[in-house]
Amino acid sequence: MIRHLMLAFTIALCSLFVALPAWAGSYLDRASLLLDEARREGDMLLPRTHDKELVMVVHALAEARALVARKMECPSSVSKAHPHLLLVLANSERAAEAAAQGNFKKFMEHLTVARNEDRAFRALITELGYALPDLSSKR
Repeated sequence: MIRHLMLAFTIALCSLFVALPAWAGSYLDRASLLLDEARREGDMLLPRTHDKELVMVVHALAEARALVARKMECPSSVSKAHPHLLLVLANSERAAEAAAQGNFKKFMEHLTVARNEDRAFRALITELGYALPDLSSKR
């Protein structure tokens, strides 16, 4: 009886350690993609805030990213960091909106906040013992 109980406990414990990192890994993949694209678009828009068509595309993509991040599931193991992800994406969207309105000062303010929140998110993920995947092309 005790042997069966120990076996069940061991299996449950092993499945806990196998399942949680896998789910956190999926979250980290999604978060990394969202952060990478937000940064890339901010970098591209920075010297081109006068290009209305580009601003329109970036704003639409930023809105979609923010909406997706608000709806995506977040594992409890990294839940402390998720609000920072939401702030990155919300400020990226606000930066694009400010660029659409021709307000470069507000654009820069929101872009700076987004980048600061990005650093805070990455620091918290590292503190929690995880790492964001590197999405750079390996061609």
